[in-house]
Amino acid sequence: MNYLKGPQRIVCLTEETTELLYKFGKQDRIVGISSFTVRPNLAKKEKPIISTFVNAKIDKILALKPDLVIGFSDVQSSIAKELIKNGLNVWISNQRSVNEIKSFIYQLGSLVNAKKKC
Repeated sequence: MNYLKGPQRIVCLTEETTELLYKFGKQDRIVGISSFTVRPNLAKKEKPIISTFVNAKIDKILALKPDLVIGFSDVQSSIAKELIKNGLNVWISNQRSVNEIKSFIYQLGSLVNAKKKC
């Protein structure tokens, strides 16, 4: 991953991350999404589905060559463990309060150079 430009090939294991990246105008960086993605409607038409909330198609994710996989909660820890074992960068967040959600949004925006849209 180029740390100056941020990740360019992102797999989103949760719908929230997908929605935020679209809101930030960074949807071109998304290479795979969760089957639970609802918003925006366009996402399911444009992006390949690579996971449910607790299961993922590891081989499909690896084939996409992401430079970052973003997930949520310890519920996805087995997915994260397998991806890390295969050499991928994984960010699992576990926001539980409004302040933690705000912090996640800001961190994600900063990561993809979209701080002004946070």
